[in-house]
Amino acid sequence: MARQRIEYTAVTAADPATVYAVLREGSTWPAWAPIDSFALARPGADEPEGVGAIRELRSGRVTGRDEIVPDRRLSYAHTSSLPVRDYRGDVDLEPVAGGTRIRWAVAFDPKIPGTGRLVRRALDGFVAKLAEGLARHAAEAEATDRRQAA
Repeated sequence: MARQRIEYTAVTAADPATVYAVLREGSTWPAWAPIDSFALARPGADEPEGVGAIRELRSGRVTGRDEIVPDRRLSYAHTSSLPVRDYRGDVDLEPVAGGTRIRWAVAFDPKIPGTGRLVRRALDGFVAKLAEGLARHAAEAEATDRRQAA
C-alpha cells in the first residue's frame, strides 16, 4: 500500500497574517471552501481553535473531524469519515512579492488495499478548491479591511 499525496499551490495578494487568520477561523470555511457547515466539536487547550481543537466540517453527506495538531504551520489530522489511515494535512504560507504562496498538502494511507489512487482522485479536486478558495477569500478579506481603514 503506497502512501498517497496531494499537493496544490495557490498565490494570493493577501499578506501571510491575513491568510493565516482566515485559515484558523473555521467558521469562515463554508464561505470559501467546498464545505457546507462548520462546528467546533472540541476547543483547543489554549485557544478555541488552537492545538487540540477538533473541527467538524460537513460537505454533502460526508462529515469529517479534523484535529489541529502542533506545528509551525496549520496542520491537521483527519480522524473520521474517509476510508484512509494516518491522514495528515499541512498548509504552509510563504511570503512572496505582492502576497503569499499557499501550499496545501495532504498525505494518507488507504484503509483498503488497492484503493489509494481512487481515494486520491476523489480528494484531488477538493484539496484544489481549498487552496484556491483560501487564496481568494484572504485577498477579499484584506481588501475589505483596507477599505474600512481608509
